[in-house]
Amino acid sequence: MTVGKQHEKPVYVRLREAIVDGILTGRYQDGAPLPSVRAFAAEESANPLTVAKAYQGLQTEGLIVVRRGVGLFVVEGARARLRNSERQQFLTEEWPAIRERMERLGIEPDELLQRQPA
Repeated sequence: MTVGKQHEKPVYVRLREAIVDGILTGRYQDGAPLPSVRAFAAEESANPLTVAKAYQGLQTEGLIVVRRGVGLFVVEGARARLRNSERQQFLTEEWPAIRERMERLGIEPDELLQRQPA
């Protein structure tokens, strides 16, 4: 996922989201190393200072750890913690709006479950 400039969110937030997505999808496993600041900056066409800010936020949240002289690593249990918090956010913030829109459009949950992915 390359972080473009067309979004409203600050770049460091989009970088953080890219890393979180990588942890949730298994690209970055618990205990596994993350790309260096420079490597991730090159991969995402971002400023290394902005990547460092995104990494610092994840470190403050306890999701990644710096091992001096070795690199950045995903903390054990980070995926489960992220999954739980993302799930809670979906259920409390996103789902009510989706459910309301489904009701307005007359869409039944069974109808969605029967649909095949495009």
